[in-house]
Amino acid sequence: MKHIVLVYSFIALILIALLSVLSYGAGSGYVYVLWHGIQIQTNMWFLVLGSLLVGLVFQIAWMWLKRYVNREKRKIQHVINFSELHSYEQLGVLWLLGGKSQQAEYLQPSYAHSGLLRQVMQSRVLVQQGLYNDALKVLEKSPADAFELAEIQRVEIYLAQQDGEQALTHLEFLSGHALSPWLNALEPSYKQRLITLWGQFATQFPWLYLKSTHYGHLQADTKQNWLTQLLLQFEQASTDDIQRVIDRYQQQQQQIQSLSFETRVLWLKLLSRIPEMAEQHGLLALELLNERFDQDVFYLWFQQQLLKQNPDYTVVEQQINTLENKYPSMPIFAFALWHVYMATQREQAAKQLLLLYPDNILMNYLRVKSTFHGDEVLIQQLNSVFEKDADFIHLKI
Repeated sequence: MKHIVLVYSFIALILIALLSVLSYGAGSGYVYVLWHGIQIQTNMWFLVLGSLLVGLVFQIAWMWLKRYVNREKRKIQHVINFSELHSYEQLGVLWLLGGKSQQAEYLQPSYAHSGLLRQVMQSRVLVQQGLYNDALKVLEKSPADAFELAEIQRVEIYLAQQDGEQALTHLEFLSGHALSPWLNALEPSYKQRLITLWGQFATQFPWLYLKSTHYGHLQADTKQNWLTQLLLQFEQASTDDIQRVIDRYQQQQQQIQSLSFETRVLWLKLLSRIPEMAEQHGLLALELLNERFDQDVFYLWFQQQLLKQNPDYTVVEQQINTLENKYPSMPIFAFALWHVYMATQREQAAKQLLLLYPDNILMNYLRVKSTFHGDEVLIQQLNSVFEKDADFIHLKI
């Protein structure tokens, strides 16, 4: 309605200017109307501006009437065809079904005349058709005010194209970019969308994510998926990749201490594969064990201690005794002490440990291993048998 009033005001100004010119030296004019006995005497100014005012009133009344009729129609609950719904109702239905992004073609015609969203919506439909290059070309024509929306669309396209470098460049830019003022009201949704995109990128390109300068925005489950992918792809890592892991851990060591137990265990497993991080690995392992006992965590710590060039068996034994006092009746402590006793020539004490926990797989392993008297071939065969058990652990000691 504001637009209509402005248009009529503009027309009124033009008419006033025109009448002022025509009335110069000739007066305001005289108009006499006689119709069905009704006489009206006025001048041209009143007739023209009055007609304009009547037109405005009728147009506003007609607009309100159309709105009322359309609103009443939309109150009807029995829908025969999806296309009969208002475009915003269609959007609401697709949103409730979680399919607004998968079925954007239903909404694209509604935005055909939108100066802000036309290109973004058209690009989204092209993406669904697999026409990624065409979708990127369409985004180049999008207006400046739709910058953030177009950039988010570009990131999605690059992720679909497996173009990690381009996706990272645009994600970095968006994360450091000041949000357009008109989007301030939607800032929480915008930030959540960026977090989701960062999560997709980190899971899809785990090593490339280490190159990012913006981090700390992954959700807990996504961070665990990212670390899991690093572990799965560790054999493909380059020297630079390993150095980035070291740098990231050192930069975020304080924040990592506040992460969940499960996430820190994944960091521990990652550090266990990097010899340069042996000290940090040991500290993190003991931190986790002081918080909660976990057999895998203990074994990772114990294995690291024994694989050192010159193990300090006295310190290792003291730490095992401390943990055993805190978490009694754990067979793995006897398993660990057996190795310490054998390494320090206390064979009688080691034999006494073999009498403990007769039903435990780790102790059964030691009882069989002790009969081989150091035969490496038989020990390797034994390891291959035991490691097929899902509850067993990979032995390196």
